[in-house]
Amino acid sequence: MPQSSLPAHSLGWIGTGRMGFPMAGRLAKAGGSLAVYNRTRAKAAPLARHGATIVESPVELANRDIVFTMVAASDDLLEVTLGKNGVLSRPKRAPRILIDCSTVSAEASAKVREAAARTGTRMLAAPVSGNGKVSKAGKLCFVVSGPRRAYDEALPWLETMGTGVSYVGEGDLARIVKICHNVFLGIVIQSLAELTVLAEKTGVPRHAFLDFINKSVMGSTFSRYKTPALVNLDFTPTFTSVLLRKDMDLGLAAARAQDVPMPLAAAAREAIQSLVGNGYMDEDFARLITLQARNSGLDLQPENVAVDDGLSDR
Repeated sequence: MPQSSLPAHSLGWIGTGRMGFPMAGRLAKAGGSLAVYNRTRAKAAPLARHGATIVESPVELANRDIVFTMVAASDDLLEVTLGKNGVLSRPKRAPRILIDCSTVSAEASAKVREAAARTGTRMLAAPVSGNGKVSKAGKLCFVVSGPRRAYDEALPWLETMGTGVSYVGEGDLARIVKICHNVFLGIVIQSLAELTVLAEKTGVPRHAFLDFINKSVMGSTFSRYKTPALVNLDFTPTFTSVLLRKDMDLGLAAARAQDVPMPLAAAAREAIQSLVGNGYMDEDFARLITLQARNSGLDLQPENVAVDDGLSDR
């Protein structure tokens, strides 16, 4: 969205990790009046080059019109919002809109939403589909729930960070959509690993098999941007096995609560657990392909082929 058409909000950002940093960067580069907090200040500092102000605690963002949070886990969200120096810790000083882009439990989100209501803050749940590379390319997708008027007001900023924004209703409905999305992610990557190994064991190079899949009706943004990892065995993390296991557990817990059987998700969860059990906790979850190969009696080697991940900065 052109800078001239963006509203004149003051913005706050909490969390500049692998996802949050490029997201906040897009807001700053678009000309947003942005102040940023991160637990490790040095990770946020480069945003100052784009006009962002770096603050020392989340509560310093309480006077902002809109504050975004992008943190790793439920406890982190509770700390930066409701903790001693949280952005909602001062009843008489709080942002007008709080937008949480993290993938957290419904329980944690409900606590924050209740606290936000007490301070007069309208809260949107806005988890994203994508990883750090997708975020940097400006191709994230948001699923959003909460007060419709708050959504309409914040929409231009959400569109600045991504290519798709879907509003699904009031309350925390976006949370279950994102959890379902990430469970699907676990199922798809395990399926893709199994089939790629099967094709290779019968003599088909991985890059050739995945080139066909990506051009077929079964290809997707996900299969394309995972192709370099699967072909060249570069497991620099975009999303770790530990984080994916967390989301699989959240999805399976939701399924139990709703009496929904999920046999494929349960099997994929155990495959992801095997990554953690084998010590692959800090690598990308695409590492599943090497465990699948090992279980199939196949010694995978990098193909060292240049393949397109389908991402380009916009």
